[in-house]
Amino acid sequence: MKCRRVTYTEARSIAIVADTHGQLANNLVDQFADADVIVHAGDVGNLQVLETMAGIAPLEAVRGNNDVISKWPKGESNVCSALPDALVLDLSGGELVVAHGHQWPRPASRHQQLRKRWPAARCIVYGHSHRMVIDQCCEPWVINPGAAGRARAYGGAGWLGLTIERRQWRVTPNRFLWTDQASA
Repeated sequence: MKCRRVTYTEARSIAIVADTHGQLANNLVDQFADADVIVHAGDVGNLQVLETMAGIAPLEAVRGNNDVISKWPKGESNVCSALPDALVLDLSGGELVVAHGHQWPRPASRHQQLRKRWPAARCIVYGHSHRMVIDQCCEPWVINPGAAGRARAYGGAGWLGLTIERRQWRVTPNRFLWTDQASA
């Protein structure tokens, strides 16, 4: 598993998305205006989604099970191939780990497996299920922003905000309605 480590110890507002599948709503972009970092937990879909989000704030993204060369537009294979399978973000107060989640195919044991794989993390982010989850029953927390794209957005399209204040972390669920026009 290709894992990349990055440091954002000054970041205080992290926008977390997953499963855009090549589409990004204009009104979602507006909601990221105050983000210090944007994290995409896989199934990005194309370069335009990455470029749009990177134009708002520094962006970190992982590869999802649909982020394969055959599903991305021609000419974008190098970008798709460069996405890591996992990320570790060093933040104030701990590590935020990001993986798409398809690597752990059994939903009933996925959180347990993620916690076993990254026991030192403060929080683990995954996508894949298209369902928003905030599991803070124990550390590391396991969270899923749900689907930010149009595909199978159970409970409505959404994203999670992670706010860090004096090493204290708070996760906030956010839902949004799609506008008629999409920016990607």
